[in-house]
Amino acid sequence: MLGQRVRHFRGLRGLTLDQLGAAVGIAASQLSLIENGRKEPRLSLLSRIGEVLGVTVAELLDDAPPSERAALELELAAAQQTSVYASLGLPVIRASKTLGDDTITAIIGLHRELARRAREAIATPEEARRANTELRQSMRARNNYLPDIEAVAERAVRAAGHTVGALTHRTVSTMASQLGFELVHVGDLPHSARSVIDLENGRVYLPPASIPGGHGLRSMALQAIAHRLLGHTQPVGYADFLRQRLEINYFAAACLMPLAQSVDFLRAAKADRNIAVEDFRDAFGVTHEAAALRLTNLATEHLGIELHFLRVGGDGAVYKAYENDGLRLPVDVTGSTEGQFVCRQWSARRAFQRTNRTTEFYQYTDTPEGTFFDSTQTGTTDSAEFSITIGVPFVHSKWFRGRETAVRATSTCPDENCCRRPAPGLAQRWSGRAWSSARLHAHILSPLPSGTFPGVDDRELYEFLEAHAAADAAD
Repeated sequence: MLGQRVRHFRGLRGLTLDQLGAAVGIAASQLSLIENGRKEPRLSLLSRIGEVLGVTVAELLDDAPPSERAALELELAAAQQTSVYASLGLPVIRASKTLGDDTITAIIGLHRELARRAREAIATPEEARRANTELRQSMRARNNYLPDIEAVAERAVRAAGHTVGALTHRTVSTMASQLGFELVHVGDLPHSARSVIDLENGRVYLPPASIPGGHGLRSMALQAIAHRLLGHTQPVGYADFLRQRLEINYFAAACLMPLAQSVDFLRAAKADRNIAVEDFRDAFGVTHEAAALRLTNLATEHLGIELHFLRVGGDGAVYKAYENDGLRLPVDVTGSTEGQFVCRQWSARRAFQRTNRTTEFYQYTDTPEGTFFDSTQTGTTDSAEFSITIGVPFVHSKWFRGRETAVRATSTCPDENCCRRPAPGLAQRWSGRAWSSARLHAHILSPLPSGTFPGVDDRELYEFLEAHAAADAAD
């Protein structure tokens, strides 16, 4: 800015670099460095420059651009110093006298758009929560049921020759081959990718077949081929990415637990007043969470039952949630429930207190919105424990196993007196006398990498594909 203002006032006085330099006692080349922002003058020299130009030192040090042209040149220089521009490997354009204002304005416009797209390509935690909230509300309006995807899954499973029983790995491979894909299990997948599709050579790369839990590999393969069946293109933003992920998960579940068989099973269980997620899970050989989510898809549309689904961490934080039965989920100011803490009195948290966790935990909970019956199963991952809950209003509890339970709790959340505020005596005893550091989950603060597919490292992905393509060519 200082250099721009010196040049501006020099121009107003009609002085050349040589003339001003001679007047203040420095070479024209040194004065040029000052005007181009490459050298900072001493105060004594700045004072002499001001005297010759007829302005004060304060006027030279003012932080306002001296002209519209100067403002353009400064913005252009700043834009070309950003990491976004540096990542392109392009040369720096200098704002010479021959570079017109219109040209600089156009270049600056491109820089602004480049910066905007870079910002939008990164899913900040706030953007991710907003997109999750919009998707959850959209699914609530549909009762979490997507008939179009049900139809696609039904056709794909039927075409592979599957009729009854659990979907086998062989059937999944047949489904892939009918789309022109071969399932290939490798041990060197990009660390950021669950699967990779080579569209050119017709391969779906998956983790090694020896990993525990065969249902996971079936689901991953189905999710991969779902992109092709559902006509997905590269996501244009984080919300689009989330929508596609939901759709491929839904497709995989609809294949592993086909509509007709699932509805028949659940209707029979309802007739017996014995609906249980664990039975639904075991009948189709899937995870407890997959069965709970599939029940969530089908319960309202095919059984006439409103319900809620929760996946909650051991600390009580919500990882995934759905409701159309009136349960008040904990939400932040944006309406997002992910990361919020459920009431300590809810089944989703009280289930962690049990010593024997091999069976489902049943509980009635009285809330300001009414009484709900919940069935909760706990589990663990490599890093933490979690619970999966399916719950319904009291009127629907008669259809579920465990309704005879005598376990009951009362929750008045979001009233903080329910379970958030400490007892008055404890607060008085320890307020101001304690200090604690929170266990910070780094991923909460970190945006997803801004690759073509959010969360996947483009370089690692393309190097993986190139390596396998080269190996296959050599064979």
